[in-house]
Amino acid sequence: MSQPARLPVVLLWHMHQPQYKDALTGQYVLPWTYLHAIKDYTDMAAHLEAQPNARAVVNFTPVLLEQLQELSERIEAHLRSGVPLPDPVLALLSPAPVPQAAAERLDLLKACLRAQRKNLIERFGPYLELATIAETLTTPERVVYASDQLIHDLAVWYHLAWMGETVRRTDSRIAALTAQGRAFTQQQRRELLALIGELVSSVVPRFRKLRERGQCELSVTPYGHPIVPLLLDFHSAREAVPGMALPHCPAYPGGAERAVWHVREGLRVFTAAFGERPVGCWPSEGAISDDTLKLLEEAGFKWVATSANVLGASLRVAGAAENEDPIAYNRPYALPGSSLHCYFRDDTLSDRIGFNYSTWHGDDAAHNFVHELAQLARTYSSSRDHVVLIALDGENAWEYYPFNGYYFLKALYAALADHPLIELTTLSDCVARGLRPQPLQKVVTGSWVHGTLATWMGDPAKNAAWDLLCEAKQTFDRVMQEHRFDAARRASLERQLALCESSDWFWWFGDYNPAEAVSQFDRLYRRQLVTLYRMLGVAVPEHLDHPISVGRGTPEAGGVMRRATAS
Repeated sequence: MSQPARLPVVLLWHMHQPQYKDALTGQYVLPWTYLHAIKDYTDMAAHLEAQPNARAVVNFTPVLLEQLQELSERIEAHLRSGVPLPDPVLALLSPAPVPQAAAERLDLLKACLRAQRKNLIERFGPYLELATIAETLTTPERVVYASDQLIHDLAVWYHLAWMGETVRRTDSRIAALTAQGRAFTQQQRRELLALIGELVSSVVPRFRKLRERGQCELSVTPYGHPIVPLLLDFHSAREAVPGMALPHCPAYPGGAERAVWHVREGLRVFTAAFGERPVGCWPSEGAISDDTLKLLEEAGFKWVATSANVLGASLRVAGAAENEDPIAYNRPYALPGSSLHCYFRDDTLSDRIGFNYSTWHGDDAAHNFVHELAQLARTYSSSRDHVVLIALDGENAWEYYPFNGYYFLKALYAALADHPLIELTTLSDCVARGLRPQPLQKVVTGSWVHGTLATWMGDPAKNAAWDLLCEAKQTFDRVMQEHRFDAARRASLERQLALCESSDWFWWFGDYNPAEAVSQFDRLYRRQLVTLYRMLGVAVPEHLDHPISVGRGTPEAGGVMRRATAS
């Protein structure tokens, strides 16, 4: 008697960091790109490398790829010839003197305390001791008592704490610094900086090699991480939230053309980095609409992925009683006349990794997760067209896990790699093997956050930000029509506009978000718009001097992640 086919399971890790560089100064305002590179992108590659039978899909955003390349080049240039580093926190590892101005020292002291308290600070006795001292000095009046040595040692521990667990367990330089604990020399800081440079520069080559080995499918997101359905049509947001308040501007000017640009430019950047055109697309925030799917199919993609919340709403519109059909989910769908396969992640299981398992013992969490997948395999045992997609951020969850999720991920890959009921695979393989998509008459516009677009539009501050963007785009269109710029200047202007169109700005607007993050992203967004006006050679509107939003909330995980369903 033949064995039943194993259930295809796909792990999709989405790697994304927005553009943290201040467009006016050229300095990175926040260090998250290189910190996630040395911690999460490095660990995620290492776990796959350690388990050759495991497979996954890893999605990279083009703005992340560009930042990784720039940071790698800048660190190398600094180590080679002393070129200044572009990030003030990273620069604390260089020979450059600690700034003397009280405000700058205060900012640096606070920056070196931005780490998850339990898993990144309290885990290391010397870091906790330094952090406790530093916390007593984080006022304008007291910061003068923070010595250069305190700030330098704190910076070393900040980077040691953010180091990937797989690096911590294998690199002798990390072991030596950890054992020493304090009084780090300039030469030791340089050695740590060199390691950071090695890790940042290795991210793309390591995942490229994993793809070449057949372990990893690499996919892409449109260039600037925009919410494509909103570029195409503001009113599409009302499909999931009928009463949503919209911006004053009725539509984003030339939005369809801009959506095409983001897709085309995203493909160009991705292909330059990895040497191969991607088969699949994770649309920014999993946000799709009928028109978005048509655009992506025309661009040549074979699959897209989003949330089961979007599928549920779409099935309800079609009149399907999806709650009564246990096999309606975890299978591909396609719109009429389309060959583009749409995969809808299992929101419940994805959120377990993102939010729940961090408090479990790693082995127990992996066992529970695999048990749930095995139950689904039994449910779908008579089907040849089901596939379970698990999709979530590949970076933000792990700092809430002990040891950066090391034990959970190690146990998870080991259990799934050779499971008798489960086959770890990729979405392009699912397409290639001929899984038959079910017909879906229409997609209700939505995303992986609650199945709506309310995270990016509807709030007064979010809508105000959209109106500022619309105003800037109208100016952009007028200037571009009036002047015949050469190709290089035009490309530079279009790229700057794309950075203004990123979804990340709108994500953070709203008083339910934390005050510090709202302030930082508010300022970054307005600086991007100011830069666009200056590049266009026109006067900058005075209202860009004023903040758009104020945060007052304390959301789960600091607001960087959200569950699929509202709590």
